[in-house]
Amino acid sequence: MPEPSIRTALPADEQELALLDRGAWSPLHAVLPAPQPPYPPFFDERHMPQDYLVAALDGRIVGYLRLVRPSALPAHAHVRQIQGLAVSDAARGRGVGRALIRAAVEEARRRGARRITLRVLGHNTPARRLYEAEGFVVEGVLPEEFLIEGKYVDDVLMGRPL
Repeated sequence: MPEPSIRTALPADEQELALLDRGAWSPLHAVLPAPQPPYPPFFDERHMPQDYLVAALDGRIVGYLRLVRPSALPAHAHVRQIQGLAVSDAARGRGVGRALIRAAVEEARRRGARRITLRVLGHNTPARRLYEAEGFVVEGVLPEEFLIEGKYVDDVLMGRPL
């Protein structure tokens, strides 16, 4: 099984990433309702191509991870945060998510970060297991932070040093 190739997103990836994003939507990881037309642009002033790592298999984009500073505060400049991870259904179980996380850790280091953090919904057991396997630990829990499809769901804060 080939390894996914990982690279920084390009403006030309927007359409493919938007389709992937909509196709990967699930209440397992999304706090917003399912996307409906008209769809907003994938890239905008807060979501720039350089913020995304994309994974490709056989020349097709099959996953992405958004890696950004959690705030513009100078005192927070040593931290990077994963603010989105999606893998197409067809590519699940092929190491795409793991490859993206490992690439994000390396990219965060390259950008001079000392820590990497993320937030994951408490009921998203597959993602939590993957993050834990890659060295992330639970650093806090916001109990019943979201109401998703009639159920209260915890917001789990995870992080790791670089």
